[in-house]
Amino acid sequence: MTNLPPLDPKKPMDGLTRRSFLRASGVTGAVALLAGAGGVTLERVLARGHETPLASNTPILVLLTMYGGNDGLNTVIPFADPAYHDSRPDLAYKPEEVLHLDGALGLNPGLKGMSDLWTQKKLAIVRGVGYPKPDHSHFRSMDIWQTASPEAPVPSGWIGRWLDTAGDDPLLALNIGEVLPPLAVGTKATAAALAVSGSSSKAAMATSTLKAFSSADVRDGPAAKLVVASYAAQQRCQQTFGDIVAQSGDEAGGDAAGNGNRAGLAAQLDVVSRCIKANVPTRVYAVSVSGFDTHADEKVAQTSQLTQMDKAITAFRASLAGQAREKDVVMMAYSEFGRRVKANASEGTDHGTAGPVFLIGDAVAPGFHGDEPSLTDLDNGDLKTTTDFRAVYGEVLDKVLGADPTKVLDKTPDALGLIA
Repeated sequence: MTNLPPLDPKKPMDGLTRRSFLRASGVTGAVALLAGAGGVTLERVLARGHETPLASNTPILVLLTMYGGNDGLNTVIPFADPAYHDSRPDLAYKPEEVLHLDGALGLNPGLKGMSDLWTQKKLAIVRGVGYPKPDHSHFRSMDIWQTASPEAPVPSGWIGRWLDTAGDDPLLALNIGEVLPPLAVGTKATAAALAVSGSSSKAAMATSTLKAFSSADVRDGPAAKLVVASYAAQQRCQQTFGDIVAQSGDEAGGDAAGNGNRAGLAAQLDVVSRCIKANVPTRVYAVSVSGFDTHADEKVAQTSQLTQMDKAITAFRASLAGQAREKDVVMMAYSEFGRRVKANASEGTDHGTAGPVFLIGDAVAPGFHGDEPSLTDLDNGDLKTTTDFRAVYGEVLDKVLGADPTKVLDKTPDALGLIA
């Protein structure tokens, strides 16, 4: 999968064609779709919910991507392991600082809401999750997680391939944010992309340039055709969700820049909550939060990020409490890799390998899943993966989306029992 530099926002947009945009964006498989927001009334959204509502008791998946490579060892903390403290003399948390889960492991002090979910038996933690032959590059590792193909690059994402088998309605999956991530792009179908709030340079770009995407060209290859389909999907999404997003950008702290990744996770999840409660026929929502590349002064930076993420998740869960859909929702949170065991000289951590994956909801089988990686039996300073991430995906596809994992994944490891 190609990862070329993004377009320079300072350069003029005049004369930019759809084909040159594709080349500049490196669109050879996955599509980066910039979506505008706004347009219609909440009444229209609710009418769509009445016309084609999601059937009762239908599971819903909320995917949370933690960009930057979250340090799993300072998230799910092995406070009772001497090797943890020896490897991080100043970076390690003391046992009394940790939110204990059992006698050996605890959560980062910023994850108070997650700790409550653990007590309520609504949190599953999968340990040591990674993939074979790990790559320390953010871009390649995220490509692997989003395409679910560690062995070789492929031109589709795992949710996109599910969409290929699930139907042609782009509202089946919705990315909250202007850029449609690789995970949401299939070979025949794509999810819809939706900005959290209004005007921005990217939204202006969408207005002035991306209209060219709506017309087909006989010279188009598969990737270019996919962009045309993506733009059509965005238009349908805009008509359905515009009013919800406009409200959420004002009420939930949306960023004036209109960037879903930067508008704040709380704002993104507020949109998701509104859509779920409106019975919109969406099965998968994708949200994201960045800032986990903690090479220096990690304790303050990571705990701040985790605290904000925890508050957003707690508010999202609270917004669904007592709703008919509350028990339908499963959230999965992951990052492209963990960090190295040993702290660096800047009191941070460098790119590593395996890390924890969280699953949240009434339907999850609570507790720990997968083996805890050793802190002494390492692979050149990195944790050894104990759980193939495709085992998590396979069970989510099967138990939450009702899909056959073998039609989506190149490998389907044995189920872990994550969904009760």
